[in-house]
Amino acid sequence: MSWAPLVLSLQIAALSMLLALIFGTALAVLLTWKKLPGRDFLYSLTLAPLVLPPTVLGYYLLVALGTDSWLGRGWENLTGSPIVFTFTGAVIAGAVGSLPLVVRATRVGIEGIDGNLIAAARTLGASPVRVLFTVVLPLASPAIIAGAMLAFARAMGDYGITQMVAGQMIDGTETASIHVMNALYGGREEDARNMAVVTTIVGVTLLYVANKVLKKLSGAHV
Repeated sequence: MSWAPLVLSLQIAALSMLLALIFGTALAVLLTWKKLPGRDFLYSLTLAPLVLPPTVLGYYLLVALGTDSWLGRGWENLTGSPIVFTFTGAVIAGAVGSLPLVVRATRVGIEGIDGNLIAAARTLGASPVRVLFTVVLPLASPAIIAGAMLAFARAMGDYGITQMVAGQMIDGTETASIHVMNALYGGREEDARNMAVVTTIVGVTLLYVANKVLKKLSGAHV
């Protein structure tokens, strides 16, 4: 069995997780502000990738990031390379698919923080930004870490969005999920089975650890 597809998937998943972690945490913090106009609608929009077909999400990304869009043209003028059908496109596809998992987990963690701790910090003169980075995010870190693990697992196993945005091959290598399908339809059943087993072990392990972290977090708030 070739390990290249798994290595590629792990690389994409790691960078996708990082993007989802940055933007997802920021969105989660924003969504905890009760006075935010249209907060419920924004939250529903953020969670949309969980329920929309991958082909629909892939279509939206192709429109938003393709060479006919201002984002696509700007990126190509800056780097000399397009976004779609590249490693960069695969990373963005993975991040979009996994973003809701980070947002949901982080929001739960933040909203579970004792409000008295935040109030005490504000009373002592800490600014809202300082409270965020010294009180809120550290206390919510178990939930953030769990969300990151889920995002990594989701990005590593993505198929539909990645295939539409990045294509079948990325620099001559398939991702693990695409490799399984191509091996199966190419009559290489043993190859497909081995890759499926390895990715399943990695994914289930991450989900198990994330569930343990969230369970511990929930118990701490009881």
